[in-house]
Parts: sequence; C-alpha cells; structure tokens
Amino acid sequence: MTTPDISVIIGAYNAMPYLTKTLTSVVEQSIGRDRIEIITVNDGSTDGTGEELERFAAQYPGLFQVFHQENSGGPSAPRNKGLDHARGKFVFFLDADDYLGEEALERMFTMAERNKTDVVLGKMVGVNGRGAPSSMFLRNQPRTDVFKSRVYWTLNPLKLIRRELIEKHKLRFPLGYKTAEDQLFTGMLYLKADGISVVADYDCLYIVKRDDGGNTTTSTRGAEVRIRVLELMVDLVEKHVPAGPDRDGLMNRHLTVDMFHALIHLARESDPELQRKNYDELRALLKRSYPDSLKARVNAITRLRCELILRDMLEETIELENVDRRHRSAGTQPDVLVEGDRAYTRLPFFRDPERGVPDEIYDVTKAVQDRHRLDSVTIDGSRLAMTGHAYLRGLPQEDATTELVLRERDTKVEHRFPTTAVATPDLGAKEDRGKYSYPMAGFSTEIDLTKAVDGGRLPKGLWDVFVAVRIQDYVKEIRFGHKRLPGFGEKTETYVVADGEENFAAALYYTQPYNNLTLDVGENKHKVADKLHVERTRWSTEIPSQLEVEGSWKLAALPVSALAVRLDGGRGRTLTVPVTPSGANSFKANVSVDGLAPGSWSVSLWLPSQRGSAWSKPVTSQSDLKNTRWFRGGLLRYAAPASRSRLVLRVGRVAIVKAVLRRLRRLAAKT
Repeated sequence: MTTPDISVIIGAYNAMPYLTKTLTSVVEQSIGRDRIEIITVNDGSTDGTGEELERFAAQYPGLFQVFHQENSGGPSAPRNKGLDHARGKFVFFLDADDYLGEEALERMFTMAERNKTDVVLGKMVGVNGRGAPSSMFLRNQPRTDVFKSRVYWTLNPLKLIRRELIEKHKLRFPLGYKTAEDQLFTGMLYLKADGISVVADYDCLYIVKRDDGGNTTTSTRGAEVRIRVLELMVDLVEKHVPAGPDRDGLMNRHLTVDMFHALIHLARESDPELQRKNYDELRALLKRSYPDSLKARVNAITRLRCELILRDMLEETIELENVDRRHRSAGTQPDVLVEGDRAYTRLPFFRDPERGVPDEIYDVTKAVQDRHRLDSVTIDGSRLAMTGHAYLRGLPQEDATTELVLRERDTKVEHRFPTTAVATPDLGAKEDRGKYSYPMAGFSTEIDLTKAVDGGRLPKGLWDVFVAVRIQDYVKEIRFGHKRLPGFGEKTETYVVADGEENFAAALYYTQPYNNLTLDVGENKHKVADKLHVERTRWSTEIPSQLEVEGSWKLAALPVSALAVRLDGGRGRTLTVPVTPSGANSFKANVSVDGLAPGSWSVSLWLPSQRGSAWSKPVTSQSDLKNTRWFRGGLLRYAAPASRSRLVLRVGRVAIVKAVLRRLRRLAAKT
C-alpha cells in the first residue's frame, strides 16, 4: 500500500451544514487524491454529520476512513483517533466547520520538503466575522522557529506537521479539556520541531464563525479551564526554555493572550467564591513566573493586569476588564498622554492617588501606534521627491512635526530633512469612531542629493528611509515604505544622477523580507551597467564599414545624450559614438570603423560617471556577426569579430597578393 504524503484528520461533532464544504475542499485539493488520505471521526453527532461522512466515503472509495464513536466532550479524542490510524508523511488537522484553499496542501507540502522543516503554517482567513491570526503571516518564512518569528502566537494545531515528529515524541492531545487543549500539543511540537515554515502568500485555511455559535472556543465558558491550561503552558515553557529573552518572548504570548481570555471569563463569574479562587491562582502563578525582564516586555494593559493581580486588587481588575471590553466593542483605544519625551496610556487608575500604581506601568513610549503610508517617491534630476503621511494614533496633532530621516545602514550616520505639511482631512475617520483627527498628517519633501550634506553630495551607502514624528519632546521614528498607496509598485528604480559634469548612481528599492524603502547611493547593490543591454549588432547593408548597434536600458531615467558606444584600441586610442533614442527605453548607434587604425578594438557601452571615469559594459559577441570588407583610398579593408564572448573587432588592410597566393595554393591542393 502506497504511503500518502498527507493524512488529513477531521474530528466532527454536529458539524452540518458546514461539513459538506469542508470535505469538498479536501477532495478537490490540487495536490491530488492519490497523495492524501482523509481520516474522519464522528464524535457522537446527532445532526446528520455521520451520514454525510459516509456519503463522501462512498462517493470516493479508498480515500476516506470514517470512524464513529460516542461523544467525548472535546476535540482531543477524535484527533487522537485520527493520529492512531494516520499513515501519511505529514498530518493536517482540519476542523469540521473550516475549509481549505484549493492549493493549500500542495503549497504547504512543497514548503516543508524544500526547506526540510517539520511544521508549516498556512495563512489563515476569518470567515463570517471570525478573527484570524495575522502577525505571523506578513511574509513567507521558508525556515524559522518560535524565537525568531511570531509563529508561537498561534497555538492551534491547524497546521501541516511531519508525523515522524509526533511519533518520535509520543505526542497526543490531552483529554479532559473542552478548550485550549491544543496548546500543549502544538507548543511541544514547536519546541521540538527541526524548523518551522510559513506560507503567507496564499490563503490556505478559512476558519469559519458558525451562525449557531457552535465553535468550541467561543461556546466554552468559565475561567477555571483556561487558568489550568495557562499554568500547564507556563510549566512547559519554563521546563524547556532557559530563563532569558527567549523564554520571556514565549511567556509574553501566554500572559497577553491566555491570561486575558481567562480574565474575560473571571470578570463574568457569578460565584464570588469561585471568582476569588481563580483570582488567587492567577496571583500565585504571577508571583513565581513574572520576572522583571518579562514585566518590561509585555504591553501596557497586560502589565497593568499583572500589577493589579499581584497587589490583590480584584475589584480593580474586574473594572479594568470592563473598560477594556468597552474599548474593544467600540473599536477604540484609551487616550495617550505625552509629557516631555514620554508617553502614557490613560488606562484605569492612572495617577490615582488611592491606588498608587506607578507611572512606569502605563508607559507606552516605545509602543505608541503609528499610521503611515508612502504615496510617491522618485528622483527627478538630482532631487529625491517623496509624498505620504504619518501620524501617531490617539495623540494630539496640533504641534506635530514630521522629518524625513536617511540613516546609513552600516555606519548608522544619519541626516534629517524637513518636510512640508499636506492637508489630510479624512485621516482617522475610519478608526476610533472618528474620535481623533489628523488633518495635517500628510507631508511632501524634496532633497537635492547633490547638496544634501553640508552643501555636498549624499555619500555612498545604503540609506534606509525613516519618518520621524515629533510631538513636544516625544519622537517616534517609523521605518518607512512597506505600507504604500494601493497600486504603487515594488519595482526597483535605478537613476543616473547628474552632479555638475559628473554622474553618480542612485536606486530606490524595497528591502526583503520587510519591504521597506532604501536609497542605494553608489551602486552598493544595484549596478548601472546591469541596466544597459545590447540586443543586436550587425553590419549596415548600405555602408559595409558601419556597425549598427541596437539596445535598451532599464533605468528609471537616463541622460541618453551621455550614453555612447565606445571602441577601445589600446594605447589611448578610442572612438566614442553617442547613441540616439529609438523608443521609450531603446537606443541605436551607427559606428563607422572606416577610420580605425589596424589592430583589435573592444566594443562596449559607455556612460560617463564620477570624476572622469565611466560605466563601461562590454558588448557581447553575437554568432551571426560575420566579417565585413570595404574599400578606402583604393585599398581593401576588413573588420572581423575576434572573440566568442565579448565583441572585439580586428581591423586591418587586406593583403591582396598574399590572399591571391593563398587561394591559388588551396586550388592546387584540390587538383
């Protein structure tokens, strides 16, 4: 029996009518049915789920395994049943109300095999108002881990997993939990995996919010089970990850997400004794597992939650959750206070003398949310011109100013340039219910690259682009360019910039993988010569001594009058012929070799550069370019290609007597 590439495991409980679309999405996968097996477990359904599984199994003989069992009370047992019968090289857990993009399994399998990784996350999309994890799907990640990326912030098991990893560590889903049971399984997989991949450029998995509210995560009530899982996950992290930044990064996720979810249910608890019991458990957990290094890492509201819990302020904790719930329901955030060079969020009890919570708990200086967009950028002549907008969410804008910052990547040398404010009357209208406005957050700027630094040229280097927004003494620098006006492309644009009688290269490009704007001055990564091309060389049919050169350029702008074809005969002998534009990005040149001295002449494209030098790109020899002959002053002359790689012309006078004698000798040899 052939081993399938992927075992798709689907546990189903009262999943109709969603199940039909789920199963259809699997059987129609582009990877092909011959490479997958589908293992389904009917977990005691009463709505026709079992019948639908059997219908699909009958329609696709040999593709499905269908198991029926009494209801287990959670998703763990059906998933474990599927693992016990899986034969695939990989497994993929799919919930019965979700569905796959057509190419999902093929793309994830290819990513895993190409990069030899054990776990692959496919981009998730929420359906019917369901939220989906997003921070880990900003870009493809061929090979990463839980410490270098955001993958740990999604601990559901809806991923492609190498089955050998599961069996090697004898992993199964823990029983007895109706929610969050998958965290222990997935967390251990992450920590034991030999590499994790992320497919972010394709919508792999659609997670559906059911109209009947039947999603397990949203329908399971109570803080107790969530606190139990939180404690287990904290123990898991502390057991497998040494104390330090790596551990703090994972713990940050659990306090920010899992403790938050526990507190939502704790605040709604109607039994005061149970509420107090759960609260004390959280307090005990924080007392042992909340070091100062983690305190400095979590966000402000998590920091305040922890502070209130450690101070045993139950009523204040519940009040904070109610305030936060109102903000989340309204799509708003607390106001931010700027004092000097610091920023503070106005969460409950800020500077309340009775509670005495220190200001540092509310400090969001490094975490103020920014909004920004690049609308246009170009180099016109020697001037770098840019437009866009940038503002700080929820902060007063009356005295805000914006600077453009160019910072050289290696040396960290930076230069700051003023901008001109541009009216943006509609900014902010679609967030915070229009509570804040940013009417002058737009900007434009022009920088003369030949006079940018003390009246002189911007030096050679990779100049990363930042926008600095200042309010009072508070300044936030924003790495700029990855958010752009829709339709504004990602193409690298290379320019030849005139600086008096000299030229230099400047390229605008977007970094990988973060897609930010950088200015390359002096060809550090982007070579001008690589943008110049000769497509054809041939001898004129009317003038045998004339070489016709046709080519193109892929520069954003080119001083065509300076581009030339140059023939170099050595010993200071050169012939330079300017090109003539023949189209939007093409040129031609007619080069007469009639007056060249005898010898070898190399042919290249020539563009004046800095301080008397030039960009020179050898012209490639073409196989269809043959010899040519012509008369000059009554003497027969010739030009012939002398190299198979770059174009070198050997020019000279035909020795007629010797040529005739050679021909006669050849004829005699044949008779």
